[in-house]
Amino acid sequence: MVKKDSSIEKKEEKLRLLNQKLRALIKGEKDWLANLANAAALLYNELEEINWAGFYLYRNNQLILGPFQGLPACIRIDLGRGVCGSAAADRKTYLVPDVHQFSGHIACDEASESELVVPMLDGDRLIGVMDIDSPVKERFDRLDRKYLEEFVGILIEGSDFNKSK
Repeated sequence: MVKKDSSIEKKEEKLRLLNQKLRALIKGEKDWLANLANAAALLYNELEEINWAGFYLYRNNQLILGPFQGLPACIRIDLGRGVCGSAAADRKTYLVPDVHQFSGHIACDEASESELVVPMLDGDRLIGVMDIDSPVKERFDRLDRKYLEEFVGILIEGSDFNKSK
């Protein structure tokens, strides 16, 4: 039997706890805007080594800045442009270990070195993306991806995005 590294176990426990906190935070609240605002604050305050956490919402074939924590950010991103636009267009998670190696990266905060973007999908409908930036190269790994995709799933399930149109 392979024993897990204790640092990996600790990280996994923190990510599990993050998702539990989100469930408790949005329990009984369906308002998508309130839930995204609290989710951005939760990510920003609970995750280590990040400098931006938030959401872009899909409107009129673009991503529009939504609730976030961190420095001011780009307001509109075309689909297919940058990490967020690519994740939205491809409808898949992008884990970018070094944003400077990502062709077309949009530098809203020059301190950002790595990024994780998870598309927010309700069935086939694109709602937007969750974007998390770090000033540390290779900050995100498969555990972050797994638990932050689950984080987005909790938000989708717990929020009424039909009223966001």
